[in-house]
Amino acid sequence: MKKILFVGAEVMPFAATGGLGDVLGSLPSAITEASGGKVDVRVVMPLYGSVSSYWREQMSKVYEGEISLSWRRIYCGIYSLIKDGVTYYFVDNEYYFNRGALYGYHDEAERFAYFSKVAAALPELVGFYPDIVHAHDWSSALTLIYINQKYRHKEGYYGMKLVYTIHNIEYQGQYDFAILGDVFELDWRARNTVEYDGCINLMKGAIASADVVTTVSPRYADEICSAEYAHGLDRILRDSRSKLLGILNGIDYNYYAPEKDNAIAVNYTADELDKKYENKLALQRELGLPERTDVPMIAIISRLASHKGFDIISQMIYNVVGKRDVQLVLLGKGEAHYEGFFKGLEGAYPDKVRALITYDRDLSKRIYAASDIFLMPSKSEPCGLSQMIASRYGSIPVVRETGGLYDSIKPYWINDGELCGNGFTFANYSPYELEERTYAAIDLWNDWQLRERFVKKIMNIDFSWKNSAEKYLEMYAPLWKKRK
Repeated sequence: MKKILFVGAEVMPFAATGGLGDVLGSLPSAITEASGGKVDVRVVMPLYGSVSSYWREQMSKVYEGEISLSWRRIYCGIYSLIKDGVTYYFVDNEYYFNRGALYGYHDEAERFAYFSKVAAALPELVGFYPDIVHAHDWSSALTLIYINQKYRHKEGYYGMKLVYTIHNIEYQGQYDFAILGDVFELDWRARNTVEYDGCINLMKGAIASADVVTTVSPRYADEICSAEYAHGLDRILRDSRSKLLGILNGIDYNYYAPEKDNAIAVNYTADELDKKYENKLALQRELGLPERTDVPMIAIISRLASHKGFDIISQMIYNVVGKRDVQLVLLGKGEAHYEGFFKGLEGAYPDKVRALITYDRDLSKRIYAASDIFLMPSKSEPCGLSQMIASRYGSIPVVRETGGLYDSIKPYWINDGELCGNGFTFANYSPYELEERTYAAIDLWNDWQLRERFVKKIMNIDFSWKNSAEKYLEMYAPLWKKRK
């Protein structure tokens, strides 16, 4: 049987903060299913303090001992459970992982060096020797570096193939060379692997170490080879272009399922759009907005940061709210000036706008289900899941043509009476183009016959993990042949 070990810092539903957790919570089981059970898929992650007792009660201890990291001898416990045909391993060390949050600590380098060292040693600790080790983002990059630098001579590691996925190139794991030995347990022989622009760069080291490098959309794979998107890594990525490819993420159709979602007021399908409007009335009632089904509700669900498009949203949204009969609901937290901006917008238009400066997954699903138009004009977006979720719940996406937004949302037009595309898109990072496309989406929504046809069309587009999993299996196939 073919064997894969995924390595990542977060996995849904155990502990997650964003897209990485969503991917590692869905892709492994999708690969198991797409392979017809012919691939033994396993995942390793830290056992954070936030992992609930519900999951802990299902775990079994499979290893207990110590592991070295430079001069340290550190406790290591490994627990496991099986879910949806996938074996999950949890690395237990309370000093590193029993904290109030997953990230944001002064010793981040040491925490994830420890995790990566355990992940690299996992085959010999638990007796599972994968054909392919697939690491994700900077926080597990050292796993691949350690395998090449420290484990290749050991039985079971020779011929092991390495895959690395970049979810967000902005976060690279950059550190001063002063900690190369003391924290990372690497010596001069690894210097060429991890050195980039005069410092340690863990992402660069993983790119150099991997047999294949993937990103989370085809467009993003092209974009990060340019200086505009690469955050300084364009040289190594251009040099590695022959082993770089993009595979678009999917979404979990069991979790994002308007026909059975317990978080929304009324369940519905693409053939029951009248029930979708009941969700709008329920959210309006919940938020104290006028209860109207005849007004288009625009939604924004995002971290409030400039690169998510809030600098251009803030330049046009007063026009849209002021000039058109619409409602706007925003959900998210982030940069203080954007939080204040949207609270100010709500104050100016109390019967039209709600700015919910928080994040709540169930509330986000109620907003997806209630809304009619979804704004996502990112300056850069490796993949993006929100535009897919919005489509699944029948909210028309308005997006900028970048990264996974370009790959997943195609522009609306009519050809001989046939509705083409699945959203409204614009190319230039411009508030004027965003405003014009938002008006176009409003105009389509106000034509109820076109609206019904188009919303039904976008709800039926397949953004499940099935297609993505098959592409991953195609990518793995030559690596398995080489492993033999």
